Amino acid sequence: MSAIPLVLLPGMMCDARLFAPQIAAFGEAREVIVPDLTGACTMQALAAAVLSEAPERFALGGLSMGGIVAMEVARQAPERLAGLALLDTNPLAELPEKQAGRAQQIERVHINGLAAVMTEEMIPHYLADEAATPDLPDLCLRMALDLGQQAFANQSIALRDRPDQTGTLKALSMPLLVLCGRHDRLCPVESHQLMHALIPGSTLEIVENAGHLTTLERPNETNAALARWLETL
Repeated sequence: MSAIPLVLLPGMMCDARLFAPQIAAFGEAREVIVPDLTGACTMQALAAAVLSEAPERFALGGLSMGGIVAMEVARQAPERLAGLALLDTNPLAELPEKQAGRAQQIERVHINGLAAVMTEEMIPHYLADEAATPDLPDLCLRMALDLGQQAFANQSIALRDRPDQTGTLKALSMPLLVLCGRHDRLCPVESHQLMHALIPGSTLEIVENAGHLTTLERPNETNAALARWLETL
């Protein structure tokens, strides 16, 4: 494979299944790598782990928490990135009111179980139209249960303590895609308009009829945007 490798970073409590349509679409032309993001509880350590395992130079995409880790990768080693795609994510530090609830949510996982917290508190916010994608809630739950309670705690702490990355974005000069679902309730369009404004020369793509999981909800549209971005590398 002569095309530059593509590293994709999954969102909270997700794994490579989040990017199944992208692996299918791009995996024949280039190596597609989906690292594990469960082994540390800081964005800095997660990004360092990604860099330690990634090819020397690669294209990087991340969705949600994966996008936050991707921004930290770009802060630590921008020279290794051929391009960056930020999907359904947020460049800002976590708000104090959200930070305060992380410990309680981790405790609820211990008391009530991971499945209960995922199905009652997390997954209902993911999709624009659950009726249109009825298999996705179960897939999200299966990914979460496969990763387990410790992963939930580690990722919750990393999200709670994440740094603001607006300065990182302002300094980037590479092909950069900013993409989100029109109906993303967790990382709304406004967050992506902010990132687009911060990054000179970036491309903003808003996927209609999609929520937080654009890669699975609208794979054709998302893949088309990713293909256009990859062509600019």
